[in-house]
Amino acid sequence: MTDRNARSRWRVAGMMALAAVSATCSARQTAPPPGTAQPDRYLSERGTEAIKMEKWLDARTYFQQIVDGYPQSPFRPDAKLGVGDTYLGEGSAESAVLAANEFREFLQFYPTNPRADYAQYKLAMSHFQQMRAPDRDQTETKAALAEFDVFFQKFPNSPLTPEVKQNWRIARDRLSESSYRVGLTYYRLKWYPGAMDRFREVLRDDPGYTGRDAVYFYLAESLARTDKRAEAIPYFERLLAEFDQSEHLDDARVRLEELKNQ
Repeated sequence: MTDRNARSRWRVAGMMALAAVSATCSARQTAPPPGTAQPDRYLSERGTEAIKMEKWLDARTYFQQIVDGYPQSPFRPDAKLGVGDTYLGEGSAESAVLAANEFREFLQFYPTNPRADYAQYKLAMSHFQQMRAPDRDQTETKAALAEFDVFFQKFPNSPLTPEVKQNWRIARDRLSESSYRVGLTYYRLKWYPGAMDRFREVLRDDPGYTGRDAVYFYLAESLARTDKRAEAIPYFERLLAEFDQSEHLDDARVRLEELKNQ
């Protein structure tokens, strides 16, 4: 085990210990009343109400009691997901790590559960919430995309697919934007070979990138400025053909006409 992995596991273990202490302290106030006929159902209903009101700690305390105290309860799988949802709802980097742990354990314990697709989606979202700006480290973006891909492979018919695709596109755009910005930096430094490599990488790896109008334009300009007129023209034409709105349209038309008239 590497030092980095060891630190990561200690970090998760520490946060889980703190979470357990918090849940234990709150349990005294949220335990089922004495004589409750179906205490696990009571806890599930209270947890669901609390999560709708975004009372994350209260909801987690209700759900955690089911997970810990009712191993045979039919409400236990949903309670496990509920615990993960409360961590994800808190929105911090630390809680996202704890959320990922809950969803990953759910998939280990209940791989055939009807809500396994939901768990896989939320596992991806635990990384999605930690994505950084395009000019920062993209480790979490790549992790989110990897978990989204697992979702598409395992649950192709899930009703969650349209929503998952929307968030996949956001994450994929983030990664492509990161590469595009590197290329743009090279372009502004007039290191056109490096710029062209980055722009081509974006188009190869993510042909659906929503910001590809800029990629087309600066790739074409890089080619034109290195005496590759014949290669530049098709990218200006693709920009004009695929986009009705782009800040680069007018410049592309001018440059295309100039290159064709040379």
